[in-house]
Amino acid sequence: MIIDTPRQDEILKQPHRIEKDLLGYLAVPAEAYYGVQTQRALENFVLTGVPLAHFPKLIIGLAMVKKAAASANFDTGHLEARHLEAIHYACDCLINGQYHEQFVVDMIQGGAGTSTNMNANEVIANIGLEYLGHAKGAYEHLHPNNHVNMSQSTNDAYPTAIRVGLQLSHAELVDSLALLQEAFASKRDEFHDVIKMGRTQLQDAVPMTLGQEFGAYATTLGEDIERIAGMYDLLREVNLGGTAIGTGINADPLYADLAVAHLSHVCGHPMRLAADLIEATSDMGAFVLFSGMTKRLAIKLSKICNDLRLLSSGPRTGFNEINLPAQQPGSSIMPGKVNPVIPEAVNQVAYQVVGNDMAITMAAENGQLQLNVMEPLIAYKILESMRLLRRAMDMLRERCVVGITANRERCLDLVNQSIGLITALNPYIGYDNATRIARTALETGKGVLELVREEGLIDDALLEEILKPANMVNPRRLMV
Repeated sequence: MIIDTPRQDEILKQPHRIEKDLLGYLAVPAEAYYGVQTQRALENFVLTGVPLAHFPKLIIGLAMVKKAAASANFDTGHLEARHLEAIHYACDCLINGQYHEQFVVDMIQGGAGTSTNMNANEVIANIGLEYLGHAKGAYEHLHPNNHVNMSQSTNDAYPTAIRVGLQLSHAELVDSLALLQEAFASKRDEFHDVIKMGRTQLQDAVPMTLGQEFGAYATTLGEDIERIAGMYDLLREVNLGGTAIGTGINADPLYADLAVAHLSHVCGHPMRLAADLIEATSDMGAFVLFSGMTKRLAIKLSKICNDLRLLSSGPRTGFNEINLPAQQPGSSIMPGKVNPVIPEAVNQVAYQVVGNDMAITMAAENGQLQLNVMEPLIAYKILESMRLLRRAMDMLRERCVVGITANRERCLDLVNQSIGLITALNPYIGYDNATRIARTALETGKGVLELVREEGLIDDALLEEILKPANMVNPRRLMV
């Protein structure tokens, strides 16, 4: 989605309304539910072309925070019942997916997220005004700042909304990860009897099964399911009620606890109030840790995809141990070529996530004193990483992993031809003999087993027993 920014001269030629803020009067499109401060941000920040609407869970998080804040303000006696009803109606509309197109501000913006907060305040106010029977912009009846933003600052409402949005996105990310892990586990079972050579430093190592190889992928991804869940607990601590810098100025003493309790009920997650609101207002540590977790997952996915590309390489001049599902022709000039496009795309997603993590790291470090003004970038890159990882994992599972097949005969041939077989014989013929046999095999092109038989180093019956797949790929007692 690209932001189409209406300039003042264009707006004035169309139906519009005039709104006023600190800097004066400005025209706003008549049909817009956002207001003057959002319009200024639209004209100021034409950067990524990615508006808030690109991340629905962030909008829902904003609406949940505003709804909880209104409930707390009503509980303390500072918000009238008619205003509460209108704000709740507007927030419920947003939570249900309506009016998201009205969130038009660029994800990257100056002001520590003030433009995002005001975009939400203005949209909620104007939806509420129509609910009360008034025209958009009639803020004397329901005001974006006085009512919707009551007892709040961007500095507590915005980071709280980000955390809620991440909580709401958690299930989608974990579900995609769990499904991918299950797909690899299924291949582990399917390939349990496919004997092949393991490799270290891209050189022949010792035999294993293809099932063991795919099982390792399932295991490493399964570890991250639990770790991501653990990271989300860090994001449940919020500074809602701290207002500008954590001192709680302009908020009732009872407000913070009430607001967080209402928020937990609205979003369905046990949010908790930070013990030190001043620290919580400036600290980005939870975002840094969570971003690091997304980077860890991205690196694991990329490593797995590198392996899939190697294992399927060829088909005539590469490893050719597995077949990836063909998804599209691979060349405009080379007939018959099919590329591993799905793993290649996941690799590129991983690199983007790693870059996002670096941007988040720098943004977190660059906060000064009581606030980090770089939060918009942090929010943008965390949400983008989660979205990219979810889509990449779904794509990898659906278009690649579930359709992978094994080239069983090719795998077995490579085992039989490999110098690595000598490792299994080492305990029986000794290291010196094993080294000499390996060198001779390399120099003459003869097979290891052929040379062992020629020299009569092991009885054929024992050799056959040693080389049984089950005996080569699992720990076992030495046979005598």
